[in-house]
Amino acid sequence: MNNKFKFITFAIISLFFSKLVSAEVAPGFNSWDDVKAAAEGQQVNVYMWGGSDAINSFVDDFYGVPLKNDYSITLNRVGIAGTIDAVNQVLSEKEAGITEDNGSIDLIWINGENFWTLKQAGLLYGPFATGLPNSKYVAWDNPAVNLDFGRSVEGMESPWSSAQFHFIYDSARNNYEDMPRNYGELSNWISNNPGRFTYIKPGKAGFVGTRFIKQIFFELSGGHDQWVGPYNDELYTKWAPKVWRLLNSWEENLHRSGETYPANNADMHALFANGEVDMSFTQSPRGAGPTNSSGTTPLTSRAFSFFKNMIGDFNYWAIPYNAPNKAAALIYADLVLEPILQAAQVQPANGFCCGWGIGTDKVTNLEGIAAIKDAQNNLGDAAEDQGILAKALVSDIAAEYQDKIEADWFANVLLK
Repeated sequence: MNNKFKFITFAIISLFFSKLVSAEVAPGFNSWDDVKAAAEGQQVNVYMWGGSDAINSFVDDFYGVPLKNDYSITLNRVGIAGTIDAVNQVLSEKEAGITEDNGSIDLIWINGENFWTLKQAGLLYGPFATGLPNSKYVAWDNPAVNLDFGRSVEGMESPWSSAQFHFIYDSARNNYEDMPRNYGELSNWISNNPGRFTYIKPGKAGFVGTRFIKQIFFELSGGHDQWVGPYNDELYTKWAPKVWRLLNSWEENLHRSGETYPANNADMHALFANGEVDMSFTQSPRGAGPTNSSGTTPLTSRAFSFFKNMIGDFNYWAIPYNAPNKAAALIYADLVLEPILQAAQVQPANGFCCGWGIGTDKVTNLEGIAAIKDAQNNLGDAAEDQGILAKALVSDIAAEYQDKIEADWFANVLLK
């Protein structure tokens, strides 16, 4: 039996034996049994980015099968070019007076500004997330989960998967033990290895570069916690000059003396693969695994992480206010949190390559524990130790910081 259908079989078994105990029932329903009864025979219209064949196939196979077999729900996956397309559709339906239960979208794969746009406009259904039976596996006490780019989720979206910033190096050129583990050590490494480091230009196309710089704010200011919450201009203004000073001090020893910067991940991976720089960035729990497999990075590439202040964020499922099949949407959102299916999405063989949406330490059933352990073991030697990543994990911060950092970097570093 191949991995794909082995995991589907395990998921069905695990679902059968799982305890469906809800902390709170979603609006419009009296119990989870009420949700299941209402969902039977419905079609769930799932709007998500359609640009990855691997992710599309994963959703169709791992979710479509149990939805049909266990709940008599038909999955209608609608691929879109970007989440903003689904957001605009909901906004348009509101303007057209298409109200409760008459919309076209049941679920949107979402996070960040797109979530905030709908939440702020009052166009989301909920709160529902903590009422899902499988939400018991979600680490709701972690700001990386309960805050979406610094804004409270408040039960209006439920996590699916995650990503976390860390680094790639080539084990044929450098040793794991010699790689820097904080920005102070990175500064020394850059000085000792002139021309061998660069970072992605911060901006909309290079949001990972912006994330790289945000983490400098955390380290220089003494920690991440003070940055959680609404935008704090006094805090930003205090520390920004010190960040620009540090980045400017690197320039003479950066690749091409900091005259140019890679615009995105692809550009940075290309410099790394060509041997022009010694580090690149990744957000995959498999570290360099996906890029090694695709030929984007050398097969000897491996991952490493700093020990603190590595930003991770979660992506979620949200239900529009006018979703026509809310019960089926709730079943879907609960299904994706099932530990066996969470393990399946981390398994390299399945091609999804994103991280956990649940807290794996919250899983106590033997089938789930075994699946999680198997997935962790299969991440391969191109991945960083998952314990190091977990200890380094911090949440992203309010979106206003992103805009400020991007504008001020251009003014104070690139154009200085």
